[in-house]
Amino acid sequence: MKNKDNNNISKIAISALVLTMAASLGGCKSNISDNTTDDKSKDNKKAELTILAAASLTDVCDEIKEKYEKDNKVILTFSYASSGALQTQIEEGIKADMFMSASTDQMDILTEGGFIDKDSTKNLLENKVVLITSKEKNDVTSFEDIKEDKVKLVGIGNPESVPAGKYAKQVFESLGMWDVVEKKANLGADVRTVLTWVEAGEADCGVVYETDAKVSDKVKIVATAEKGLCKDIIYPVGTLSNSENKDEVKKLTDYMSSSEGMETFKKYGFYECN
Repeated sequence: MKNKDNNNISKIAISALVLTMAASLGGCKSNISDNTTDDKSKDNKKAELTILAAASLTDVCDEIKEKYEKDNKVILTFSYASSGALQTQIEEGIKADMFMSASTDQMDILTEGGFIDKDSTKNLLENKVVLITSKEKNDVTSFEDIKEDKVKLVGIGNPESVPAGKYAKQVFESLGMWDVVEKKANLGADVRTVLTWVEAGEADCGVVYETDAKVSDKVKIVATAEKGLCKDIIYPVGTLSNSENKDEVKKLTDYMSSSEGMETFKKYGFYECN
């Protein structure tokens, strides 16, 4: 009887040991599976970039976003405003990755202040300043016409914060007209606001970028500022110093500078910066 009991005890012990080992192996297998899932999750996770861009880049950057996201594991979030307003946001510590300005002035100030990585800046695009009216209006055909009584209100961006407004002021100063224009000027918070005023007939005419005029079917270009009347209109790009995605920003900058990226910019009327 005693041997029989011992055999039974041995069998029970062996069974328990087998079950313990099986459970242990199962746990290892589960851990391996979990680790594999975590690795796959990391591989499939998309980088997220926040780009602060001048308002005049709205339409083209919406298309850049669509094309770039299609072929890259990244999510692009664009925030549009005047370059001056964006400069202030960056100086106040906004969390973002890339700045696309409509003027080198804002980029230079931010770079000197340590907010933008100096080695990351690149002059990407050029633009032109134009005078626009609604399509129905035919009595304004030049910048000089603004001096006439027929023009009561002209829309321009605020020269203190909106690059397009700063360039417009330079044009009128070069033409010896700023004193007259200033009295008739309605100052917009950004260039797209000016475009909206002219589209709605709330301003007799307005000064915007050529690219802004080209995206609207409600306005027409009646005059283009000749070279030399204002500073060259350069759009620089740069990486924010506090960005945690600097490699991804460089990839995006390289894409924008490529022939494919430039083709999209040129479609909206921008010129490649030489």
